[in-house]
Amino acid sequence: MAHEGLWEQLDGLDVAETARRADCQYLDDPQRYVLTLLSTEYVVNPSDRSIFAVGADSTDQPADFLQQLCLLTYLIHAKDLPLAGKLVGENALPGGQFFFRGVHGLPTRSLEEAFGECPEALLDASAQLGAKGCEFGDASIRLDMLPRVPLTIVVWGRCEEFEARASILFDKSTSEQLPLDALLAGVNLAVKALTGTVDEDS
Repeated sequence: MAHEGLWEQLDGLDVAETARRADCQYLDDPQRYVLTLLSTEYVVNPSDRSIFAVGADSTDQPADFLQQLCLLTYLIHAKDLPLAGKLVGENALPGGQFFFRGVHGLPTRSLEEAFGECPEALLDASAQLGAKGCEFGDASIRLDMLPRVPLTIVVWGRCEEFEARASILFDKSTSEQLPLDALLAGVNLAVKALTGTVDEDS
């Protein structure tokens, strides 16, 4: 089974305390956690170790590998802390300057390719994810990846003098909520959701 070690860690935690830390629900009969990842509601069932997304049409979609990694790791590690209110880049997170390299680099290139010609398209693409517009760059959004993990995505459009640029910023408290591997998984899911809408329209 995928993520068996994570399931074992989750099994050893107090359910009410876990739900409080993660700012999510824990329901009985059947016992399950209910929490939101990228505006989609997921049900995490410790009893049979299953995770699925609750569809608008009442169909349940099994979570994929990265979604499971994000949700389980968040439930295990989340802390009941307020946001720091300070945005930082990936290298400012503890261990980030060593982790976010090579294959572990943030997927900013995908954002540049998708929104570099029309930064405002980022706002349209993010509407379905419940994002809010910000005042950075040529276009920017704040997107709640998980209840205590917001992402701020900034795009500068391509012009005669400069190539397109994109940045992904984090609240300084993010390192308290997720290990870096799960954070990267969530960022990849967020960027895929944003750029996928552009691919569908093109």
